Formats: sequence, C-alpha cells, structure tokens
Amino acid sequence: MPIPDYQTWMLPLLKFASDGAEHSLREAVEVLAEQFKLTAEERAELLPSGQQWTFNNRVGWARSYMKKAGLLDSPRRGEFRITDRGKKVLAEKPSRIDVKYLERFPEFIAFREASRSSNDQKQESVGDATDKTPEEVLEFAHQNIRQSLAQEILSRILACTPGFFESLVIELLVKMGYGGSRRDAGERIGKSGDGGIDGIIKEDRLGLDTIYIQAKRWQGSVGRPEIHKFVGALHGQRARKGVFITASSFTSDATGYVAGIDTKVVLIDGHHLANLMIDFDVGVSIAASYMVKRIDSDYFEES
Repeated sequence: MPIPDYQTWMLPLLKFASDGAEHSLREAVEVLAEQFKLTAEERAELLPSGQQWTFNNRVGWARSYMKKAGLLDSPRRGEFRITDRGKKVLAEKPSRIDVKYLERFPEFIAFREASRSSNDQKQESVGDATDKTPEEVLEFAHQNIRQSLAQEILSRILACTPGFFESLVIELLVKMGYGGSRRDAGERIGKSGDGGIDGIIKEDRLGLDTIYIQAKRWQGSVGRPEIHKFVGALHGQRARKGVFITASSFTSDATGYVAGIDTKVVLIDGHHLANLMIDFDVGVSIAASYMVKRIDSDYFEES
C-alpha cells in the first residue's frame, strides 16, 4: 500500500509524543514504521531525487507543521516534545489532525500567511490543496519538466541525420568519462562493410580496453536479429564489450538474448538515452537553478 501522506502522520506523531518526554525524529520514524507495519520496501522508498526517504520526509514535515501550530516544541537541537496545547488537543480525541485542523491556531495561520506573502501569490500555498510535502511538490514538478524535456530530445533526435546521431552518441560517452578528449575519443567507422559497428571508443583515458558501438536512429523497436548481428560483429573484432544505442526501444527477445550471452553488451533505448543526455548536459543547457536549504543547527549552538 502507498505510504500515507504527511498530514496523515500528524495525529500518530502527536500521540507518540504524548508521554511528555523528549524524542528525536529518528526515534519517531522507527516507532511509527513499526506501529503501522511498513514493509522494508516502503521504508526504502525514496523521493524522486533519490536523496531522501519518502517516509522520513513526511514524518519530518508533520512534525514541522505541528511545531508551527504550537502542538510540539524543540527544547534542544534535534529533539521535540509535546506542549500543553498538544496535550489539550489529544484530550479532545480528534479523529484526524491535518492542515485544516491546524488553522484553528493563530500561530499556524500567521506562519501560512507569511509563506504566502513571501511568495507574492494569491493562490494557496503548498500543502493547502495537496497531500504532498513541499519538497515532494518541488521534486515531482522537476520530474514532470524532465520528462517533457526527454520527449523533446527524442523528437529532435528522430529529426536529425544518422551521422549526427552517431556523433551525438560518441559525445555523450565522452561526457560520461569514456575515451578521454572528444578529439581522440571515438573512431567512427560509418561506411559500408563496417560489420555492424558504427564506432569505437576507449573505455578509459589510457585505452586499456575498447568498446564497440552501434547507434541506430530508428523509430521501430530493435529486435533480437539486429542484436545478434551486432554480437557477431563484436566476435569478428575479438571484442568483449559493446553498446547498442537506439532512439526507439528494444523488444523483450532482444533484452532476453543479451542477458543470456557471455559477451558484455549494454542496451540503451531512447528513454534512457534522453535521460543520460540530460544528466551529462549533452544537447541541453541550464535554464534555471534552485537550491533547497535547511537550517544549520550547529550555527545556533551557543558555547
């Protein structure tokens, strides 16, 4: 089952703190995960950036919002505890605590209005109309932009010439760390009788091994026969490693065939190719950059 949204964790977190003791967020995360029987897979689920656990993030935002409403406070760095107001709320035995519930407290309203004012927007701030945390909203928006960009990249690739596509592939591999400089990285064969190989690139700057490349700017799926031909070309060159890159996709027979042979062949389809180009800045440029910062608690520690 999906991990509950951050608002759903507010009441369980407040109940966890009801003993009046000081607790760390890590402790709360462990207890709540056990209490709600989250699986190892659910605990390991990451936000789209892959830099933070989804569950931990949601519990953390539940704590932050309840602190803004005065239900929790932080007696010292990294710790939180329930307040008298929090105890009174629990005594009312609410069925749920969420953003709407917290708006009965003036401190929380002031916090929300300050957030809206700083954004200079009339619309509701993040969290009013969504169950995602602010970081999740930002990351999912980034993923949507990235997916749209990947689709545009593929459209441009399909409109370019086969020769340009082969050059693009070599440039990408250089950006990924193969072959050293662009000038001496790849040797394009690109002529009839090339034996099913479009290019050769050094595996490293010293040229300790060689990788053979096949680049197909196709719109239809690449099947097993084409991969079999490529593997045969590798054997003809006594090569051990190859990369087959297409702007389209591979059939299940093709991927199954590669998985069962001794020769190391990596298949990169159009979706994977576009995302690698984004990651390594090939054919794209930075339009805007945003940094998400957190408080440096050590800075505010008085000796």
